[in-house]
Amino acid sequence: MSETQVLWQLLRGQPRHGGHRQRLEQFYAPQARHYDAFRDRLLPGRAALLDALRLDAGHHVVELGCGTARNLDYLDPTLRASLAQVDAVDLCPALLEQAHQRCCDWPNVHVIESDATHFKPDRQVDRVVFSYALTMMPDWRAALRNAFRMLRPGGLVGVVDFSVSRHRPQAWQERAVRYFWQHWFAHDGVWLDGAHSVYLDVLFERLMLSERKTAVPYLPFVKAPYYLYIGRKRLGTGDQA
Repeated sequence: MSETQVLWQLLRGQPRHGGHRQRLEQFYAPQARHYDAFRDRLLPGRAALLDALRLDAGHHVVELGCGTARNLDYLDPTLRASLAQVDAVDLCPALLEQAHQRCCDWPNVHVIESDATHFKPDRQVDRVVFSYALTMMPDWRAALRNAFRMLRPGGLVGVVDFSVSRHRPQAWQERAVRYFWQHWFAHDGVWLDGAHSVYLDVLFERLMLSERKTAVPYLPFVKAPYYLYIGRKRLGTGDQA
């Protein structure tokens, strides 16, 4: 029954009316309790991203668009407890309620309702994470600029998300696949954009870009493109982006 509820919401799609917070809440509230079980099969690469970020004791970490804070489960419990602070930030109350339940016994984790373009931590941080979040942010460039400002020089940003190639497809088959994924994801408020990695490279020193494909539940013969990106804020860089 739980998976049926999630699938029904996906088929209905994200509402097109109201503000961004309102649309998120209307879409995710009916499926929030079952969100993780379904997305664990749909959203790959999250553990690999956290490994690549080289988290260490004493780090201050911000995840923008944290959803239910599921990514914290991928961390070794000892490492998670040794982090100085984790700010789990999202705009959707229904998903944040799940995050509060997950993190209630972790005193170094702060669950915060805020827009990713406006959230300001109390000091510069060591790591900023976007996990399948940029594609859901109407002004994702502003969110990345905000991540740049909050990172200390030498700090790392990590992104895992669905994407399409930034190069215009030539063959009709490639154009058809691109069209399918862009419209399939857009139905649920996920906007694929090949410009993500381009803009990340404008702001950060690229340490890693890995473009991959993943199977999609109930679509056994097609694979969705996604990427992992690690970038570093250059030493000596100011806070203006």
